[in-house]
Amino acid sequence: QEVKRRLRELADSFKSEPKRASAKLAAQFRIKPGTRLIRQWQGETHHVTVCDQGFEYNGQKYSSLSEIARLITGTRWSGPLFFGIKQNQKHRGHR
Repeated sequence: QEVKRRLRELADSFKSEPKRASAKLAAQFRIKPGTRLIRQWQGETHHVTVCDQGFEYNGQKYSSLSEIARLITGTRWSGPLFFGIKQNQKHRGHR
């Protein structure tokens, strides 16, 4: 019953205010502190730990995954995309 009620609430909010509902839902999706993200890049394995406030990589704290992805690659990357948390728009829905 609780799940059905929550789904109805979500559907109603998307009907009335889709942009606001989408932003609110995205804000609810957070990676739990303590989660370790692992990414291989050019033969090296990189480990990032999710903290209460930001991320830790190589003993340093960072406020965004994009900062870390930039350090690793030397180019501008979407951190969530680089670490596989967010799908590329081109591939979304094509499974």
